[in-house]
Amino acid sequence: MRNFSKLVEMNIEDFRNYCLSFKGTTEELPFDEKTLVFKVLGKIFVLTNIDLFENINIKCDPEIAIELREQYEEVLPGYHMNKKHWNTVKVNTSISDDLIYKWVEDSYRLVVKNMTKKMKSQLI
Repeated sequence: MRNFSKLVEMNIEDFRNYCLSFKGTTEELPFDEKTLVFKVLGKIFVLTNIDLFENINIKCDPEIAIELREQYEEVLPGYHMNKKHWNTVKVNTSISDDLIYKWVEDSYRLVVKNMTKKMKSQLI
């Protein structure tokens, strides 16, 4: 069900600013001119299409990834990604922006959690 109380849809600039607010985050276009990739110390935690900001790919704990896919029709196995560890989430749907931003933060934290101690120390 669409959330009609939303007057303004999530846009690429707000999303970009949010992703870049995480410590150690950079943005790149490593695959083509459309696929915007956000990395923390060189490790990807979010991808999206700049031209068609309709969905995002986020890293996710494998068990939670399955739960989210079962709970939300807007959450799918990661497009062009390891389907066990990545979800594709449709934006500007019935899923709130706050929840999507929470999942982006979870993705960031998951990537950082799997880094070496030396890498983590760069984020302090």
